[in-house]
Amino acid sequence: MNPYQPLLDLQREFFFSEATRPASWRLEQLDRMERMLRENQQALCDALYQDFRKPPFEQLFEITVPLGVIQYYREHLGALMAPQPVAIPEGLEATGNRGVILKEPYGVTLVIGPFNAPILLLLDPAIAALAAGNTVILKPANTTPVTAALLQELVPKYFAPEAVSVITGGRQEISALLELPFDFIFFTGSSAVGKVVMRAAAEHLTPVILELGGQNPTVVDQTANLDIAVDRIAWGHNAISGQWCIAPGYVYVHRSIADDFIGRLRRSLVAMYGEDPQQSPDLARMISEHDAQRVASYILPEKVVHGGRFDVPDRYVEPTVLYPSTWGDPAMQQEVFGPVLPVLPYDDLGDVIETIKRKPKSLAAYIFSKDQATIDRFLGSVSFGGGCVNQTNLHCWIDSLPFGGVGYSGMGKYYGKAGFDALSNTKAMLIGNPDVVLDVFPPYADKDISASLSVFS
Repeated sequence: MNPYQPLLDLQREFFFSEATRPASWRLEQLDRMERMLRENQQALCDALYQDFRKPPFEQLFEITVPLGVIQYYREHLGALMAPQPVAIPEGLEATGNRGVILKEPYGVTLVIGPFNAPILLLLDPAIAALAAGNTVILKPANTTPVTAALLQELVPKYFAPEAVSVITGGRQEISALLELPFDFIFFTGSSAVGKVVMRAAAEHLTPVILELGGQNPTVVDQTANLDIAVDRIAWGHNAISGQWCIAPGYVYVHRSIADDFIGRLRRSLVAMYGEDPQQSPDLARMISEHDAQRVASYILPEKVVHGGRFDVPDRYVEPTVLYPSTWGDPAMQQEVFGPVLPVLPYDDLGDVIETIKRKPKSLAAYIFSKDQATIDRFLGSVSFGGGCVNQTNLHCWIDSLPFGGVGYSGMGKYYGKAGFDALSNTKAMLIGNPDVVLDVFPPYADKDISASLSVFS
């Protein structure tokens, strides 16, 4: 028998008891999650540092964002759970019918988290699932073992196992979990593993949300405020040492300002991380020596205009800028997921758009410009999950902006209302009047069929 079948059965029987349906149960789970985060904040931050030297800001980010999500659901849960009246054809409405949308939980939800934000990107989906009335089995990343072990210790202290449980381990444990018929699966990670998850889910026709990645394009045109652009790109690309699925992956900069852009970007990187970023307390490490070696292999010495140093045993790669990059370079063949930033000069925005359109769709995209026509042209032509104008990365912090990918970069959106809706089955209902005759039944020979059908228009 599958080793995790008893846990699935436990949570499913609990779900069938309908104990998760009331708002009171959901609010209690949110309270428990909040207490777990607040009462163990320092221990959680310490675990993040031990796993890959996450700096203090990035540690606290993983705590404060889930707390904000909890507060959102606490304030809006009543409205999110309430039946939603919808318009129906006038003829049906005139005969006493009405339309309503009900939201119901799916059931037992498996949440598989990534290593780069092993608290935030594991708990945010779990919070949405609990708010929607689901039970949750959490699978933290095995590449952040200290954080995973801490979560395995903490969760049973705050949650009943039939509500929330944690399974740790690696590929073997994930494979066993994916054999089971969950009611919903939420996966954050690479596109390659996303395909594995989707194939497994297809065996049970289990709905999924896949939060994946890809190369996120950034465009800087000749009207951009370069001081603003370089700071936001430097931070957005190098936070978590580039291991952020929404990080700017490469930059197209207009040739007329390219040299100025590179000069300012270099100064911004020094201001943020110093002349020796290896000593900076604000630069995380790569998650493994393997990944440090992988990212270092993308560095072409002849194209390094800033950085270029690395120390594989220390899992360190210096924030590096490559210019002028081309699509034939190693760093342009896949998502870098590290602090190496290719910069490509361009002359015509149309050529840039045509190139990007033919690449796999990205999770994010960014444009820096003061020209609204240029902004509109880019946003209207390039498909991606979400992004920013004259900003980077911050769109993923905002509850009112649904977050997720498209195509290669994922499927499904969450955060705020979108998260509640995604983790709920939308039950569309027509409520009929029990006392008003609506004759649409045979025999039809003596009926005005057009008149009968008119109630539906």
